[in-house]
Amino acid sequence: MKRLVMKFGGTSSADQARLDACAAQIAHQAADGTAIAVVVSAPAGMTDQLKQDVLRADEHNQWPDEGDAVLAAGEQINAALLAMALRRRGLKARSLTGWQAGILTDADHGQAKIHDIEAARLGTLIDGGTIAVIAGFQGLGPDGRITTLGRGGSDLSAVAVVAALKAQSCEIYTDVSGVYSADPRLAPKAQPIQSLSYDELLEMASQGAKVMQSRSVELAMAERVVLRIRSSFETGDDAFAGTQIDRQAGLERALVRAVSYSRDEARIMADLPADPATLSQIFKILSDADIQVDMIVQSPGKTAATSTLVFSLRRGDANQALDLLKNPCHNLALENIQLNRDMAKVSVIGIGLRSQTKMAHTMFEALFAQGIAIGAVATSETRISALVPSADVEIAVRALHSAYGLDTA
Repeated sequence: MKRLVMKFGGTSSADQARLDACAAQIAHQAADGTAIAVVVSAPAGMTDQLKQDVLRADEHNQWPDEGDAVLAAGEQINAALLAMALRRRGLKARSLTGWQAGILTDADHGQAKIHDIEAARLGTLIDGGTIAVIAGFQGLGPDGRITTLGRGGSDLSAVAVVAALKAQSCEIYTDVSGVYSADPRLAPKAQPIQSLSYDELLEMASQGAKVMQSRSVELAMAERVVLRIRSSFETGDDAFAGTQIDRQAGLERALVRAVSYSRDEARIMADLPADPATLSQIFKILSDADIQVDMIVQSPGKTAATSTLVFSLRRGDANQALDLLKNPCHNLALENIQLNRDMAKVSVIGIGLRSQTKMAHTMFEALFAQGIAIGAVATSETRISALVPSADVEIAVRALHSAYGLDTA
């Protein structure tokens, strides 16, 4: 029997009208007898409101287990409401919490990792003709407590359910037609992309594109889950079929597929002794504090005995990182430490970029033509990223989108 997993995000299920639209799409897929499991997010904005409630009750995060019990409520509400919408259409449907669906996690409240899904009962349920509507973003920890999977965790729930059920595919429904070559709000000429590789989507997710949670893409890649990202707002034969993500989607196409960006960036610069020990100590201190560093550039200093270090990090970690580097207990011998919190990152995404010298030149030329200063650069086989002033990020995205020929892709 064919099995399908459908996932609906918060904007797709924000109110009763949207839930009814979701139910119509599910009914359409179920018409041929396909066994269906649905994963649903909380209504748009609800989780953020619940986080504020938790913060007021537990300012110092002393009781994360109770916090997770609160944060999981939005998905449970939407799962039950969607099950009712399906029943009104005469379909057999049942809502399930994460633990009722057999999703088992570790005990890391707020960022739990899925260890296993006990999918036998779930498979029997959907094969018997009942549509299972599963609350995403949540699971059951080893201590029997509700856990949550981090922001965007419903994507992870959906991919894990697909893998456990050995379903044929996973359809991710959002408020856009699929994955675009850039954020249409910044680049009006952005185009929907028909297919992407896992590597490309993962880079887009990790470089700021709000497409899917990066952990969910990593799991899809590991389990070879075929994904299709499509709109829950478009129906009919002329609707865009969405973006398909699988292993082969990256072959034999244009090198650059998309431009992504992140505003959540800061930059730290410092002069330091030109010895590997100091550099190693700096990043050990930051790593021990769970501070993620992205771009790293080291260049010769004013004398042969010194060097200059530049690196980027999340803006929210900047003050803590600065305090750690300045802490006299660490005896780092750093001078001229400078922090710039007002930075952004733009990235071009594709396959085999590092081996193509023209790709980097195109980026530098496009940004230079707009008078945009580059604070740091990082490259890999699938991306080239540049750190730029935050005020210039929109101009940078549009310039790069045009420079790589994506306006008419």
